[in-house]
Amino acid sequence: MPEPLPRRLRPLIMRLGFEREWYLVFVAAAIGLLMGGVATAFILPLRWVEHFASGSEASTTLYTLVAISPAIGGLLAGVAIQLIGAGQHGSGVSAVMYAVYREKARVPLRTAFRKWIASTLTIGSGGSAGAEGPIVTIGSTIGSNLGRWLRTNPQNTATLLGCGAAAGISSVFNAPIAGIFFVLEILLRDFSLRTITPIVVASVLSAAFTQTMLGQMEPLFPVTAQTFSNADYFGVEEVPNFFLLGIVCGVFAPLFIRALFFTDGLFGRLPVPTWLKPAIGGGLLGLLGLAYLLVIRPPTPMPDFFGNGYPAIQNLLDSATYFRDPDNTVLKPVGWLIVTLFTITALKAIGTCLTIGSGGAGGMFAPSLLLGAGVGGTFGVVVYHLGWLPAASPAMYALVGMGAMVASTTHAPLTGILIVYEVTKSEQIILPLMLTAVISVVVARLIARDSVYTWKLTQLGLRLGAMSDLTILRRLTVSDVPLAEAVCVHANDSAQRLLDLSERHAASDFVVIDDHGAYSGMVVGADLRTAMLQREAIPLLLVGELQRTDLPTVTPDEPLDVVLDKFSQHDVHGLAVLHGPNLDRIRGLITRDRLMRRYQEALLED
Repeated sequence: MPEPLPRRLRPLIMRLGFEREWYLVFVAAAIGLLMGGVATAFILPLRWVEHFASGSEASTTLYTLVAISPAIGGLLAGVAIQLIGAGQHGSGVSAVMYAVYREKARVPLRTAFRKWIASTLTIGSGGSAGAEGPIVTIGSTIGSNLGRWLRTNPQNTATLLGCGAAAGISSVFNAPIAGIFFVLEILLRDFSLRTITPIVVASVLSAAFTQTMLGQMEPLFPVTAQTFSNADYFGVEEVPNFFLLGIVCGVFAPLFIRALFFTDGLFGRLPVPTWLKPAIGGGLLGLLGLAYLLVIRPPTPMPDFFGNGYPAIQNLLDSATYFRDPDNTVLKPVGWLIVTLFTITALKAIGTCLTIGSGGAGGMFAPSLLLGAGVGGTFGVVVYHLGWLPAASPAMYALVGMGAMVASTTHAPLTGILIVYEVTKSEQIILPLMLTAVISVVVARLIARDSVYTWKLTQLGLRLGAMSDLTILRRLTVSDVPLAEAVCVHANDSAQRLLDLSERHAASDFVVIDDHGAYSGMVVGADLRTAMLQREAIPLLLVGELQRTDLPTVTPDEPLDVVLDKFSQHDVHGLAVLHGPNLDRIRGLITRDRLMRRYQEALLED
């Protein structure tokens, strides 16, 4: 337990919401510095592989390597996952979210080793995935286990988990603000000051450490003045085009998500060992890559849709990709441009589905960025050719499309906006980016309720509610709610006794216990009222005949969002709260009205 605060600091810390958890800020600082080193060690091998591949020349050896390396990497990744142990609740960000909402933010330490090894093998061998998903998992695992080592409560453990995740994003993308909002908007869905403060500290220190180690001061995707409109401002006449681009990205994103999880289901049904499936996906990806090199013959030695796709993104943000004159006024052949951009976008989508759907390890941010650049660039070529907005370069639409695609696949507009701003450091895109990202999320949510991260959670029975509701309900536990008295009966009691107890205690639900006082089941008011329709049969009925054993129970430390989910699946007024070594001793009943009353009080407290 931390030492008491000095008296002069106590009022300030209490005002910030850290009366007892003030030490979290210092723990967050340690996590930030640690994750800066971890992220550096994680991304350097991937950069080395990317640099080696970009310096290669077209040859039979290279073509052979392109064809077989994803399969070899997939095979090694599959074996590594099998040996270390696969996750039970999906992989990557989805698994971390499940841990936050259902497992008290506990992520097994082996998860970090599994993700590190498997993702390095997958991405390094050409697998179509990004590094942000693995580093989020690694950072979350470190934060979670540090919280458990310090014996923090589940809420603070979740905050430290978020510190690790934000620090990872901050280091990999050199984007500390996006890292913060990724955690607040997607992982924790909590914007309270006590959560934000440690996460900001961790994210900033992680970025500072990485910049010091790598000298990474330049943006990840530097853009030139030719990328933008000839005007120095975002004019009203440009609004319709970016509004329409938002709709296009909002339609494309859920289609891509459905394709991804269709592929996941397809590989799930394959009658082969799980560890072999990433190799099959990698083999198919390698064949696609070989066909691409032989047919398209791109200027780059590696297929544009291999790996994280950063070189292809940088190419799509260059106006020279679209124009054939130095003044950027004459487009290259429009048909050729559209076919090329469509091919890159489609192959990236297919490659990502094969990589992630087959069980390979990697993140979705980088693929979403390239997909957005491809969709945006294609859209920009069309509108430029039609003369709807002659002053705007297609590269501008590619840039804005990146943010819109991230936003619509994750259903997180702030994250999509900030990640693109920070990887380009361009203020000129903020206005069109905000408009397009928000429109794309609205359209995507109209088409599909789930994002790329929540789809798996829905399959596991975890439904995330509104952000404010979820934050408050997850923060509170059953022990924070005044419990109703449990009226206990035995299975061999008569039903008439239930009526007598109902009048005496004004109770509608009853707890059935055995001869040793252990919980056995419940009799709910609806069943008792049904039995009363045949009043003459009451003396002949026993409690055991009305008893229900299918109703869930809760524990004192169970979060209220979990309890509310149990209420939503059963038409009952109250649930039994159990405690004791075997969780079979009745403490009381938690009722719907008492839960909602405590929720309303918490709203006023916030």
